[in-house]
Amino acid sequence: MMMAKAMALKRYKYHPYIDEYIRMVEQGEIETCKEQKLLVAYVKKALDRDDVVIHEDDIEKSVDVPAKYFPFGLFPWQKFLNALMFGVRFDDGRLVWTEILILMGRGGGKTGYMGWDSFYMATGHHGIKNYDIEIVATSEEQAERTFTDVYEVLEDEKHTKKLKRAFKWTKTKIQHRKTRSVIKYNTSNARTKDGKRTGCAIFDEVHEYENYQNIKIYTSSKGKVKDNRIIYTTTDGYVRGGPLDDLKEKSRLILNGEIEGLRFLPFICHLDSDDEVEDETKWEKANPSYRYNKDLQIEMREEWKNAQFNSELWVEFMTKRMGCPQSDVRKEVATYEDRLATDQPLPTNLKGMEAIGGVDFADIRDFCSVGLLFKHEGKRYWLQHTFIHHMALKLQDINPEIIDIAKRKGLCTIVYDKSIDPERVVNWYIEKLKIFNIRKIAMDDYRASILGPKLREAGFDVETVRRGRITHGKLSPLIDDMFINHKIVFGDDPLMRWYVGNVYKDFQGNDNIEYKKIDKEKRKTDGFFAFLHALNLDQLLKESLPLNKENIKKIFKSFNV
Repeated sequence: MMMAKAMALKRYKYHPYIDEYIRMVEQGEIETCKEQKLLVAYVKKALDRDDVVIHEDDIEKSVDVPAKYFPFGLFPWQKFLNALMFGVRFDDGRLVWTEILILMGRGGGKTGYMGWDSFYMATGHHGIKNYDIEIVATSEEQAERTFTDVYEVLEDEKHTKKLKRAFKWTKTKIQHRKTRSVIKYNTSNARTKDGKRTGCAIFDEVHEYENYQNIKIYTSSKGKVKDNRIIYTTTDGYVRGGPLDDLKEKSRLILNGEIEGLRFLPFICHLDSDDEVEDETKWEKANPSYRYNKDLQIEMREEWKNAQFNSELWVEFMTKRMGCPQSDVRKEVATYEDRLATDQPLPTNLKGMEAIGGVDFADIRDFCSVGLLFKHEGKRYWLQHTFIHHMALKLQDINPEIIDIAKRKGLCTIVYDKSIDPERVVNWYIEKLKIFNIRKIAMDDYRASILGPKLREAGFDVETVRRGRITHGKLSPLIDDMFINHKIVFGDDPLMRWYVGNVYKDFQGNDNIEYKKIDKEKRKTDGFFAFLHALNLDQLLKESLPLNKENIKKIFKSFNV
């Protein structure tokens, strides 16, 4: 009877903190970007699983315990995240989400929020002893900020007497007496940080990280401590090709359903387009705390006024406040939405279609991409495969998630020989010759001396093409048209979309354009340049029909006209 009464009083599906934020997003009570809408759908799908359990007490404690001592409360988005971080588990006790990205405009309260959660995790109310919290940043001043928020709570005369029974602290270390859990802050001197058994690593302002050297020190202990978590908090920034760009790409893959099974929670806030900055009501898309913080509103309005008269301030405002990085030199080949639109179905029958091959084979111990370009019903189709030497994955900071996806989908082959043998390329095209009518195979002259003869011996017509600003400038209008009008199809190939996203257009004056890598090593572009080589011979391709009975009849009818 009591249980039935309790159920009758329950007016929420998941938990009030979760339901409230979902409602606000879905019903448009707050302005949110597309990533927030996708996040809500992603979260609901996870929570509706039969093997997922919501622990309401843990959610309540994560909010109520620090609330007794902190001089501020949590906003709805913060309560929503706490509910997901601390109260959602699989039925075997594992956390559903162990890696969290919080990316939003400056001034959203990320630092204080992490202080709140650090305090909670150290207390042991989540049932774990020796759960150390490491706050990491590229500078000591930045790393110290979250720690200082907790330190000041402990030093507050209203609570110090009581909290001294629970904590002992200095200006560099806070420890809970009962759980022995420690809160510390660290900088990027990774040499002295080996062998850590961190419970939660909080990486602050990840946009400043140029590589993974410091991050690896703290993530290498993942799994050694129960409920191990990694939390990334950051605004957007100016370092391209670094860990933040990888985290953003990983988030997009997850939110768009291209990758599943990762325990990664991406909370991303930004304007959906640059021109939305003209409408102040849209600013909370980039900063979900904006409507609740009057001081922040005044500060941002003043900054926006000053930005009207200074280009540097405008770039800073758009990047740091609105989450829209600006660049005058680098321009992406295609927007993420246009890249995603390449995921269209392939023709059901490819037999006999005319195709041009393209190869990019820069180094025998790196990546080698091969592909075929063909036309059908007003669109161009590109099918690629990549051979990856195993040492390239060990020696370069290449995003492992995208490689794992590519392996599962059969889009790449990891080569464990001494090098990538050119015969692998030849054999790939021989297999595809059973399906396609391959007219020519295009490559630049860097590897043509080695690979060209091998392909010619196998009976293929090989053509060496030029690369560089003159060639790229001629191809650029075609490439723009294909992506903007969604007339290029890669099929279910996230690896190819990744390649495209790793290239930018360098405008060099006099209508010269050159496609370049965003990063020389970790941002691989081989599939894109193989595609580019094939496009050099695009004029040789005609609209192609598969060889089936219906199309053969059409061909014979055309001869009789």
